[in-house]
Amino acid sequence: MPNKNIDGVNIEFEIIGNGKPILALMPGARRGYLEMKSLAEKIAENNIRVLLHDRRNTGKSDLLIDDIETEEITWSRELNKLLKSLDEQYIFISGSSSGARTSLMYALEFPSDLIGMIIMRVTGGEFAAKRLPVNYYEVFIEAAKSGGMEAVCETKRFMEYIKTNPAVKKQLIGMDTKEFIKIQSSLLSKFLAGAELPVMGITEMELNSIKTPSLVIPGNDNTHNSKSGIIAHNMLGNSSLHQLPIDDVDVDLIPWEDWLPYEDEIADEMSDFINKIMKGI
Repeated sequence: MPNKNIDGVNIEFEIIGNGKPILALMPGARRGYLEMKSLAEKIAENNIRVLLHDRRNTGKSDLLIDDIETEEITWSRELNKLLKSLDEQYIFISGSSSGARTSLMYALEFPSDLIGMIIMRVTGGEFAAKRLPVNYYEVFIEAAKSGGMEAVCETKRFMEYIKTNPAVKKQLIGMDTKEFIKIQSSLLSKFLAGAELPVMGITEMELNSIKTPSLVIPGNDNTHNSKSGIIAHNMLGNSSLHQLPIDDVDVDLIPWEDWLPYEDEIADEMSDFINKIMKGI
């Protein structure tokens, strides 16, 4: 697969389909882009190119751990540079969960570079505020404290990353444990600063300021309940809402693969949204 060096980080990417608009489509958590490939292929059937990429510290892209900004802000800035390096002009951005948060950060920082935004499985609510820090940062801190960087490599998140990018293990082992803990603690503090907002990581004022045409597709688990998606829709400055024929379920997290039965509907809604906007350009 092709890659681009963005500020010293090699970013793996793939473009599927043909057409004038391009949709940058991102998965949730820190998973690689392959999770979204099936959806991307369906969207690409509608004269839309889809950019899939492994964000920094995911998939086959490089490892570079720092605490300059939240991960979502860093990812949005690197995606903007990737799209500019590809000389893209008609840009739509979309993602699920952490991909949705990255999309929102992109819309805040680069509104003039964006034609439309689609966010799925919006993260928010009291449950997510309590549970996500454990899954995101606290487990890495505790692993490093108890067993050093070898133990960090054995966490589920880094085991998955190492599986797709074996060079990461040597890099992690070579990191100073105290420095790793310091960075993760700083990222945890940044994360918690926005964890209890109705839409995680972004204030109502910030949501109101986003005038980019947007489509919101809410989730249905405790981490991404439908209420959070509806709140995002109501607070965004120029938004439409599409609710799938699903009910909220009292479970921590529904994996993306459980949404596969709805992929055709999601692809159709996203494609209609993009092509309707493109007709007005």
